[in-house]
Amino acid sequence: MPGLRAVLFDLDGVLTPTAALHMRAWERLFAPWCSQQGVAPYTDADYFAHVDGRPRYDGVAAFVASRGVELPWGSPDDAPGDGSVCALGNRKDEIVNRMFAEEGIEPYPGSVRFLDAVTAAGARVAVVSSSRNTPTVLAAAGLADRFEVVVDGNVAARERLAGKPAPDTYVRAAELVGVPAGQAVVVEDAVSGVAAGRAGGFGLVVGVDRGVGAQALREHGADVVVTDLDELDASVLDHAAGEGRA
Repeated sequence: MPGLRAVLFDLDGVLTPTAALHMRAWERLFAPWCSQQGVAPYTDADYFAHVDGRPRYDGVAAFVASRGVELPWGSPDDAPGDGSVCALGNRKDEIVNRMFAEEGIEPYPGSVRFLDAVTAAGARVAVVSSSRNTPTVLAAAGLADRFEVVVDGNVAARERLAGKPAPDTYVRAAELVGVPAGQAVVVEDAVSGVAAGRAGGFGLVVGVDRGVGAQALREHGADVVVTDLDELDASVLDHAAGEGRA
């Protein structure tokens, strides 16, 4: 039997290149907002520092705070706008869903090959994402039927699970696939996600460097860093728990 029995995948930037699309959506949200507020312009560095991997409203709150602006939290029912954290988050959701409809989405070929390899080897698999759009993205990418367990922003809200970098959503996914955290692999492209994997005591944390930087991923908890999952195969399941750690 392999040392590790499950692989828990982040979605955006790991299975699908939606991270790049989300980056552009956040820029479309915050570029005019920064101009209107008279604060420093939004940059890609802000995405990685404040938004990447976090639940949407948490990302809004972190970025707004970074510019010294105070906004009420509001309610998830707020209309898209700029009067509250939730209103800004809902505007971002509106922007990104329009982009999904206009541009579509294809999964990373290397990630699909890795998914094929680990499932053929008998590993249980799940998707763990902060995004509430996860079902839409999985369906658009043709991956919806590949995952028996999905723990996304909707599940986190319903079950009151803390978002990444807290390990709660990954721990919940491991429970649902019936594998202890120490026998599961976490695959992430965000520093908040690899930090969640390390905090949860998972057997192996794989960082996929889509732009945040290999060193940053290692510093926050990745045991192994690759630029594409095509660099890995089912032999990752043979790792003993924590084998890649210094």
